Amino acid sequence: MKKIIILILIFTVTIGNAQVKKQKETSKPFVLGTIEEINSKILSEKRIVNIYLPEGYNQNDTIKYPVTYLLDGSADEDFIHVVGLFQFNNFSWINRVPKSIVVGVANIDRKRDFTYQTTIEEDKKRYLTCGKSANFISFIETELQPFIEKKYKTNNSKTIIGQSLGGLLATEILLKKPNLFNKYIIISPSLWWNNGSLLNEESEIYQENFKDKIDIYIGVGKEGLAPSEIPHVMEVDANLLSEKLKSTKSKNVKVSFDYLPQEDHATITHLAIFNAMRILYPKTEK
Repeated sequence: MKKIIILILIFTVTIGNAQVKKQKETSKPFVLGTIEEINSKILSEKRIVNIYLPEGYNQNDTIKYPVTYLLDGSADEDFIHVVGLFQFNNFSWINRVPKSIVVGVANIDRKRDFTYQTTIEEDKKRYLTCGKSANFISFIETELQPFIEKKYKTNNSKTIIGQSLGGLLATEILLKKPNLFNKYIIISPSLWWNNGSLLNEESEIYQENFKDKIDIYIGVGKEGLAPSEIPHVMEVDANLLSEKLKSTKSKNVKVSFDYLPQEDHATITHLAIFNAMRILYPKTEK
């Protein structure tokens, strides 16, 4: 009887080991994208960018793709779920947005990179490294975009996505260097920064002779008071930005405002980007 039990145990262990071995032989990593490292001279540091390439991307063919630059693009921030939105909206039975390259810019110090100089002393004390957005914008313009355009098969369509302080940076780029991108997805922007000074910023985008086509989506949830010394309501600031942009004399600037009252500052990003895709791409670009 003991021999029979021992034989059964040996057989069971043998089968189990074979199954584990087979699993090891057949399993392989699920790869979502690639990681690039850029040695930035402007920022004096190495920056990580996460790259998603659309299905069918082939370095040897003639097809070129739009690029979406995602702020807060670390793997543990917004990169994975935003890539999922692009992949979903690329399904042939949906075909809402063009197949795109997504560039997730990983953070090191977002308060430093996403904010410009402020005159508010309390904010200077609270955010000790703040006020270096000019350097980060220069990094995007002169290092990141050229790197992506040289290494990957890109066309002239460039989108930026930014939420919260990232939305503040996207707004600053829109007003100061609008031609860096064709499409702006600005979500819950922290326009309270420096007592809302960006809302009073003069920009060529407001002028009749602004000829470049720019599409802008501004989304905001039910978010209430901003974390600022001087009271600001985020929904109000976002709406003020939208109204000012809509007042442009240029016929080439299109602005869409989207209020999502069931979402707050923490939950708005995913749904807002989904809505932005539907609004900014009424039909797939060819």
